[in-house]
Amino acid sequence: MTDLLVRLFVKDYKNTENPKVRTRYGLMASVVGICCNVLLFLAKLLTGMMLNSISVMADAFNNLSDAASSVVSFVGVKMAEKPADADHPFGHGRIEYIAAFVVAFLVIQVGFSLFKTSVGKIFRPEELSFSLVSVGILALTVLVKLWMAAFNRGLGKRIQSTVMMAAAADSMGDVCATTATIASIAAFGIWRVNLDGIVGLIVSVLVMAAGVNIARDTLAPLIGEGISPEMYREISDFVESYDGIIGSHDLIVHNYGPGRSMASIHAEVPDDVDIEASHGIVDRIERDAAKKLGVFLVIHMDPVDLDNPLAASLKQAAEEIIGQLDSRLTLHDFRIVEGYDRVNVIFDLVVPREYTKQMQDALKKQICRKLQKKDPRCYCLITTECSFQMERPAARTDKRNKNDGSMQ
Repeated sequence: MTDLLVRLFVKDYKNTENPKVRTRYGLMASVVGICCNVLLFLAKLLTGMMLNSISVMADAFNNLSDAASSVVSFVGVKMAEKPADADHPFGHGRIEYIAAFVVAFLVIQVGFSLFKTSVGKIFRPEELSFSLVSVGILALTVLVKLWMAAFNRGLGKRIQSTVMMAAAADSMGDVCATTATIASIAAFGIWRVNLDGIVGLIVSVLVMAAGVNIARDTLAPLIGEGISPEMYREISDFVESYDGIIGSHDLIVHNYGPGRSMASIHAEVPDDVDIEASHGIVDRIERDAAKKLGVFLVIHMDPVDLDNPLAASLKQAAEEIIGQLDSRLTLHDFRIVEGYDRVNVIFDLVVPREYTKQMQDALKKQICRKLQKKDPRCYCLITTECSFQMERPAARTDKRNKNDGSMQ
């Protein structure tokens, strides 16, 4: 069914990197959501009135809020398509995140209203009715919501849409809520036990929890989140695949909406290669990254001395030391400045975020002492920093390993 709808309403549906194609996906999903949720609202409202059930009517108005959410999503996706302008040079893609946050607010508001109504029904319960036809209607709505969850999740993964993934999560919350409502009606029909207010309360809490989860997932890219290990590896490996690049570090990615990313990275180049040649390579990588990765990439060049045996020896010693102290530590920008009676050892040390300032200072002193035991002339100048990725990526083979036998 999903593939049929995609083929019918999304032109060039395989080209999901195209903003216009993404917009068509979003508009189609919004229209489907509006239609399905309005029909579910009407079916559940009539059923709730027939049964005199607050939990069923609460579930109905939850679907009405979902329809309103789909309208917001429709507007958000359409506005996010707007191209860059003088005031917004990176486009308007983040409007999609804002739309998802508005959806979350609407869901929480509906859940809170249902919560208050259900509390009243617990203290002032009303007589219920039981009908197998009504239960059957509710069971069909569960199946519809299951399909909608799979529909939105599939499209969300296909085009990397936060709004659609939020809609999928909300649909699964509706499945749980309606299932609980059916259980309460069945309990009344079998044992004449009125759990309507209690189930309505449970439904309202599930609705609010779904809204909070949507808000949390939506706020993350708006506030700014770390780079996923997959993206870290993809961009780093892409940069390091070019001849003339011997390593990379300090990758930072800024997200301006789905499919709209800007990144900066430090690329290490041999210091004995003509600077214009290295600059030409960097320019080519930046152009290729825009075409192949869809990322606006800015590259800073770091010259690296590959022919100094003392630098290679001290670098290997430093890497062995930090590996023994904490396997999560890494270093980059390693260089030495040799004087008459001492050697300045200079590098950046990447530490986990839980390291406090005091821990970092103690760590630097410990590394310096251990290096001085290997060579008393060493004087360390270490700059500590934290990575911008969500978690440490899997170890990758560094090109320098092939050249000087040192570790990454």
